Amino acid sequence: MKVNGVHHRSLWVRPDQGVEIIDQRVLPYTFATRVLRSESDVAEAIRTMAVRGAPLIGVAGAYGVALAMRADSGDDNLAQACSRLDASRPTAVNLRWALDRMRAVLAPLPVAQRADAAWREAQRIADEDVALNRAIGQHGATLIAGIHARTRRAVRVLTHCNAGWIATIDFGTALSAIYQAHDAGIPVHVWVDETRPRSQGLLTAWELAAHGVPHSLIVDNAGGHLMQRGEVDLVLVGADRVSARGDVANKIGTYLKALAAHDNGVPFYAAVPSPTIDWRIEDGLADVPIEERAASEVREVAGLDAAGQRVTVRIADESTPVSNPAFDVTPARLVTGIVTERGIAPPGELAALFPEHRRAA
Repeated sequence: MKVNGVHHRSLWVRPDQGVEIIDQRVLPYTFATRVLRSESDVAEAIRTMAVRGAPLIGVAGAYGVALAMRADSGDDNLAQACSRLDASRPTAVNLRWALDRMRAVLAPLPVAQRADAAWREAQRIADEDVALNRAIGQHGATLIAGIHARTRRAVRVLTHCNAGWIATIDFGTALSAIYQAHDAGIPVHVWVDETRPRSQGLLTAWELAAHGVPHSLIVDNAGGHLMQRGEVDLVLVGADRVSARGDVANKIGTYLKALAAHDNGVPFYAAVPSPTIDWRIEDGLADVPIEERAASEVREVAGLDAAGQRVTVRIADESTPVSNPAFDVTPARLVTGIVTERGIAPPGELAALFPEHRRAA
């Protein structure tokens, strides 16, 4: 996708083999990049959400292994690097998937060959992410096209969190469908949940504005009201992990959108690449770990002051107790379908799209 007319991926390798990222902590107010030069830099960037979004976290983790192998390609460092990176964010399964893949490729190789092989494999994972997201968008755009064919008006899509190109290497997951529908001439209007406390909806609004997609930023609690009034045709979100039976773990507040959609007969879809599906977990409500993040995210709000300077404002005193679960799980019974790179399936039929996982499912 483009920023100020220039194509960017959200992560890329520099000629000096540093890994450069777009620092998402300062978006949408400032576009800034940062260079990661070590595995610990990558882990810190993941923990602090300088890189965020399940697919992007997975790719970043792969490059973290590559950076670790450049420093020390031994067995102990390979195992320890994967373990340290895996601990940086517990909910998004793409990270574990990418680390497992890197370990499977590198462990059988002679130590002297691992550093170069790690860079090649990380690049393959990054390029595959772009291809997966492009395909997801093609399938998801058919949902939007079908609604437009029936209604003959702009399709009103409600999103939650950010599932755009900045959360992946390129294209995005849920937003990939919106971009491709828009580019095909299908009129779309997006209701953008602000998504407190990290306000990732601002990233979605920033992306949509850059691509020329009509949208409105709304407070998180407005979605149910809009559905009651018949102003939402489709809820389309991303995910950080999907269980084998189709439970969807996504940014906190997604479950409430699914409940409102179910009550009002609005279809609810999650758009995910296959590495986001955790075939080892059947019951997402019981088995997906839910990250508890810092209380400061709830007690403080970031924005711009009257002079256009970035400021952080405290809205609750340090003495105020805070709970800050970062994700919730939408049970499969509330999910209309899962959009993947291989097509769209009801949650209970995911294994039909991925028969190689049928036994595990």
